[in-house]
Amino acid sequence: MTAIHVGNPNNTHLFAVNGFKFALDVPSGSLHQLDDEAFKIVEAILNSKTESVSCADLRFVLPDIDSATLEEVFAELQELKSHGQIFSDDELVTDLPKLPKGLKALCLNIAHDCNLACGYCFASQGDFGGKKALMPYEVAVKAVDMLIENSGTRRHLEIDFFGGEPLLNFEVIQDLVAYIRQREKETGKIFTLTLTTNAILLDDEKIAWLNDNDILLVLSLDGRERIQNEMRPTRDGRSTYKKTVERIKTVVDSREGEGYYVRGTYTRENMDFAADVLHLLKLGFRHVSVEPVVTKNEKFALKEEDLPRLYGEYDRLAQAYLDAYFSGKPFNFFHFSVDLLKGPCVAKRLNGCGAGVEYIAVTPEGDIYPCHQFVGNLAFRMGNVLENGIENLELVSQFENAHIYNKEACRKCWARFFCSGGCHANACNFNGDILKPHELSCELQRKRIECSLYIQSQILSFERAQEAFR
Repeated sequence: MTAIHVGNPNNTHLFAVNGFKFALDVPSGSLHQLDDEAFKIVEAILNSKTESVSCADLRFVLPDIDSATLEEVFAELQELKSHGQIFSDDELVTDLPKLPKGLKALCLNIAHDCNLACGYCFASQGDFGGKKALMPYEVAVKAVDMLIENSGTRRHLEIDFFGGEPLLNFEVIQDLVAYIRQREKETGKIFTLTLTTNAILLDDEKIAWLNDNDILLVLSLDGRERIQNEMRPTRDGRSTYKKTVERIKTVVDSREGEGYYVRGTYTRENMDFAADVLHLLKLGFRHVSVEPVVTKNEKFALKEEDLPRLYGEYDRLAQAYLDAYFSGKPFNFFHFSVDLLKGPCVAKRLNGCGAGVEYIAVTPEGDIYPCHQFVGNLAFRMGNVLENGIENLELVSQFENAHIYNKEACRKCWARFFCSGGCHANACNFNGDILKPHELSCELQRKRIECSLYIQSQILSFERAQEAFR
């Protein structure tokens, strides 16, 4: 047998989830489920620190694996290597694909005010560190027109009504949606509209209007009653769990369980967050997302020492996801949505969310920022919709070039083609540089990707076995 050329060991990632072992070939995206012997063999090859490894080399370092098994696995690895599915090399990238020209998405900070006082809120309870304000209709119209005018040949555009609490400015939202629908007819553009709300102000009239106007909803609820009440009280300290659950159930039932996500946040106060996800499922919500807090607030901030416990929670969730799927009661958990067979385009894999390039946020005063999490940081103010629109083209260029090949940490990371370099805002807030990702966020993202790969591998195996018996 000829030796196997290992290539860059960073291009093969070994991991285990809930007792199942895997090898991921990073450049090709090929995922291989391994038994114990194959896992040890691949691990030994990666640890060899030599360019090539022979079967004889492995016999020396793996005396406990019998020769027949060793030779069989080695031959299979050689076959995979010949097809570029393991130990593959990075392709020489000379012409990096860029995001398509033109704006695609707009976050309208329609209300810099909120009726809740969430302890971990990155937006300073809605005002983003500035003054409380509601976006005037005229500013909103200018923002929509700017999106259309700068969308190029794109036909499908997105707008998210955000805050603070956007329902505090409901009349402007109503008027603006009518304007957007009119502009759709005039331009041939198609808008997807989303509203992010804490649900407290969702009365029957608003729910009916949101449904009639096909507006997707992101509904904030952190999970169990104690967690919700502690983390998301009203301004005067009152509990919100019962009212929030009642309103979310009403709106979810009114749209037959679709067109929504229930989104929570976990902090150091509820590191057993899998229980919060399971609680949301018990309430009947099937589209859920619970995100890790990213904050410098010491009371709530997650720490490196917390990682083993958080990893265990994701393992628990991954098993719950599979149990639900195989029992015929599947649910969607946002962070487990990884497609092994298809995926985002190459440009998206390299650039990620497109903040500052194809996605922007606009404040009530009309100021433009790369995304909602940069709002208030004047170093990232790009212009104003009431003046000349996007004027700081240097910022646009910076974000366009903030791809994984320009981020030193990302070039060495096995997850680079799945996370696309992480959140620019988190990088800036913690490291002062959009090219230096926030490491704790990276650790959690890598764990979520491992769980996602595990889930998808088990589902694909199940579906192929079912197909074989048909």
